[in-house]
Amino acid sequence: MAEIPTIGERFPEMEVVTTHGKIKLPDHFSGKWFILFSHPADFTPVCTTEFVAFSKRYEDFKKLNAELIGLSVDSVWSHMKWIEWIGEKFNVKVPFAVIADPRGNVAEKLGMLHAESATSTVRTVFVVDPKGVIRAILYYPQEVGRNISEILRLLKALQVSDKYGSALPANWPENELIGSRMIVPPPTSEKEAQERLKSYECFDWWLCHKEAPKEEIEEAKGLMEKK
Repeated sequence: MAEIPTIGERFPEMEVVTTHGKIKLPDHFSGKWFILFSHPADFTPVCTTEFVAFSKRYEDFKKLNAELIGLSVDSVWSHMKWIEWIGEKFNVKVPFAVIADPRGNVAEKLGMLHAESATSTVRTVFVVDPKGVIRAILYYPQEVGRNISEILRLLKALQVSDKYGSALPANWPENELIGSRMIVPPPTSEKEAQERLKSYECFDWWLCHKEAPKEEIEEAKGLMEKK
C-alpha cells in the first residue's frame, strides 16, 4: 500500500475522472483552497443528506475562495444519475464535481478505504490550500454524517491563522477562556517571554492572546450560525 499523504505535504499529483470531465489535482484548483471529501457510496441515505448539505453551503465555501470536490468508488454514470435524482427529489443542484474511482486507486492513495472493506470509502475530508499543501485531514465513520458548519469554521480558522500569524483556540470564535481572541505565537527567548507580559493579555508568558479583527470574527460567527 502506498504511503498516505499527511498534513504539511503537497497533495499528490493525479488525473481524475469526474462528473465535470477529467481534471488534474491539485493544479486544477491552483490559487484556491479546495475541500476533497469522500463518501461510502451513491444512493445511500447518509451520503445523500451530506450531498444536500454540502450543496446548500456551496456559496459559503466559494466566499472563502474554496471549491468542493467529492469522491467515491462508484462510476461516473452512477454519480450522474444520483445527482440527477437529488435534483429531482429535493430540488437541490449539486454544483461541484464528483470523482469516479471504481477501481479504488485514488481512494487507496489518499487513505480513504475502510479497514473492513477494500472497496468502500470512509468519510474523509482533505483541506488543501492555494499552494496545493494539505492543511487538515478529517475522518468520519460510515454511520455518522459530517457537520458542514464545522468544516467551514476550520477553513476560515486556517485562513485567519495564516493571515495574522496566530493560533486559534478551541471552538473559535467562541472559546470558553478567551472568546474570539487569537493566541500569540510562543516566545523564542527568555527576554521575549518576559516582555510579552507587558504587551499582551496573558494567563502566563506562554499563553497570551490578542484581539482578532472584527470583520473576521463576524464572518466566522456567521458561518457557524448559518444552516
